[in-house]
Amino acid sequence: MLSWRPELYGRSLLRLADFSDEEMLALVQLAIDLKARRRAGIRGDLLSRRHVALIFEKSSTRTRNSASVAIRDEGGTAEYLATHDIHLGSKESVKDTARVLGRLFDGILFRGFKQSTVETLAAHSGVPVWNGLTDDFHPTQILADLMTVQERFGRLKGLKVAYVGDGRNNVANSLMFGCAKAGVHFVNCTPDALSPDPALVREARGVAARNGAAVEIVSDPRRGVAGANVVYTDVWVSMGEEAQKEQRLSLLRPYQVNMALMEATGNLGGDLIFLHCLPAFHDCETAVTAQSGALEVTDDVFEAPFSKVFDEAENRMHTIKALYVSAMADLSAM
Repeated sequence: MLSWRPELYGRSLLRLADFSDEEMLALVQLAIDLKARRRAGIRGDLLSRRHVALIFEKSSTRTRNSASVAIRDEGGTAEYLATHDIHLGSKESVKDTARVLGRLFDGILFRGFKQSTVETLAAHSGVPVWNGLTDDFHPTQILADLMTVQERFGRLKGLKVAYVGDGRNNVANSLMFGCAKAGVHFVNCTPDALSPDPALVREARGVAARNGAAVEIVSDPRRGVAGANVVYTDVWVSMGEEAQKEQRLSLLRPYQVNMALMEATGNLGGDLIFLHCLPAFHDCETAVTAQSGALEVTDDVFEAPFSKVFDEAENRMHTIKALYVSAMADLSAM
């Protein structure tokens, strides 16, 4: 039996605030149900003859492959459209592209830069649109994060998540709202120069308050992680911000997630996991950073038994599948 919320049929997800708290949690449960269904060897037809356009302005490993496998598992198809494949926003307006693709596809997943682009696609396509990442929000990532925490602890409400690093990026913004909606205490450990938008913080605090949780912004990472059940970090230099590399590294070196910081939670060896949305610079030199060794997380933390980053990566597929199924499949007969 799959969890099903008929009110989610035909719905877009542009940011987590688009869904009620109950609807968001229902999606997490549906993803858990679909994961169990897949592990039981069931490849069904819930999305038979459904077709999704994947519009990607930014490169991806997890989002692209999760979005493709998720629909094919249930009998549908995905068409990958990079910027050189279509005229989005250049030769043709986003609005016109939306009106064309909406007549050909049953849904659109967008991964790119501007939040306004995914909002325009949703406003004019006539089909469900899902935000696979913009500069402002990353809601599909946070559904996978919440699913991973739920699997590990058997609950969400009452736990504490400490995010450490660049506190105003898309993952931090969406994680703040996801935790608030789930009744999870959220602490953003970040330098003052990288604090999130105060308007977003006020909005998230209102959501958290109704769920008996809180949202904190602190500059001292050791104080921020105390009592945390989940320590979460992200890359220090996001796509499109390479020119700010040196400044960002200088600001964030004191916020590296290492074993000493994990010990500062007071939960090491107990109710504690580490999460990272990936890719992670934990042990290698890359063209992006031109730095050797660890950056935002050390290798011993990344490879520790309490690190659940690959469970989290797998859950991207199950949660995107839950979005597809909830918006495009009629489960009333199941």
